[in-house]
Amino acid sequence: MTRSFDHRDGRRMFVAQEPANKNRRETLITVILGTRPEAIKLSPVVRALTTRTRVRLVLTGQHEEMVDDLIAELGLSPDTRLGVMRPRQTLNQLTAHLMDGLANDLVAHRPDALVVQGDTTTALCGALAGFHESVPVAHVEAGLRSYDRSNPFPEETNRCLIGQLAKWHFAPTRRAVQNLVAEGHCNDSIEMTGNTVIDSLLWVRRRGLGTSAFLGPADRRLLVTLHRRETQGTEMADLSRAVGEIARDLQLEVVLPVHRNPWVRESIIPVLGDHPNVRLVEPLGYLDFVATLADATLVLTDSGGVQEEAPTLCVPVLVARNVTERPEAVEANCARLVGTDPKKVMSAVCELITDRHAHSEMARVSNPFGDGLAGLRISERLVRDLTGEPKALHVRKHREGVSQCIST
Repeated sequence: MTRSFDHRDGRRMFVAQEPANKNRRETLITVILGTRPEAIKLSPVVRALTTRTRVRLVLTGQHEEMVDDLIAELGLSPDTRLGVMRPRQTLNQLTAHLMDGLANDLVAHRPDALVVQGDTTTALCGALAGFHESVPVAHVEAGLRSYDRSNPFPEETNRCLIGQLAKWHFAPTRRAVQNLVAEGHCNDSIEMTGNTVIDSLLWVRRRGLGTSAFLGPADRRLLVTLHRRETQGTEMADLSRAVGEIARDLQLEVVLPVHRNPWVRESIIPVLGDHPNVRLVEPLGYLDFVATLADATLVLTDSGGVQEEAPTLCVPVLVARNVTERPEAVEANCARLVGTDPKKVMSAVCELITDRHAHSEMARVSNPFGDGLAGLRISERLVRDLTGEPKALHVRKHREGVSQCIST
């Protein structure tokens, strides 16, 4: 087969063109997810990758009930489900089930690369299974560090271990890049992309999806999310009592989606189940959660993802933890680390509800975690490295007509 082109002096030239190798296998990338945050943060990556290569989506089932509806809402369709969860199983038992199921899938399909996200047990086991099978690992949201192995537990150790196993480190912020460089990772393996959670948030808000769980006055709405393993039990129960007291004293409308983890439910429901100002609800679907977060006056949370999402929606964040691996939000003053001491939590909530200036100072800060194009950047780098193709996608910093701070 030949093709022709015009030489610069106008002559028609003919050059032999190699026929396409019909036997060449298309590049295959496996994406592994098991929890709700992973589904939210990996959906932009999956959507971007599927426009350029073949993707296999493996759903481990670590948060099976919380993920099933979500993946459909986000337009994802898993190729396989491992179903690893058992009632009240230990971390070691979960790890054993994950390692066995993921290893079998990798051996059966032999992808050219696999993608994991964050710091879950699913992500750790996916990275380790890939390493054992010589499949290069891409780590989305790499480089977050609290430098405290017990807080959050086991996530801090998980993400450090994944860092040792990964070939590509997709860091959300400059601080995360600096952490990885300080640990000795090669500069060429690190790419600063922004956080994919912003991609998903903007995707939802642009479409006007979801229904808020709030019903009361717009200036006294407190959203609370609590689930961390290290505070379950007495500490979480004490924090719940503080939420109840401040809700009564300030006449707040509190919405608290209760995580399905039985230890979380045992810590919260007996304390707040009959409180007239507190609405305990089942975990909200992602679309409804985003709408509820956008309607909140402020949010009290121990979630990492909420710390990243709320600033885009102009909602101040009180972080109910003693340390955070997302210090960018604290430094930018869109989040405040308040710990779990009930008195400190009540004081911080009271200030932001009653002091409009203090609330405004936190609400108007631009989000330090990204511009909504992280998934495209990750896809571009992976496909380019795996196929040798020249750069085909020019990622520009734009908002497609949508303000970075979406308050309606």
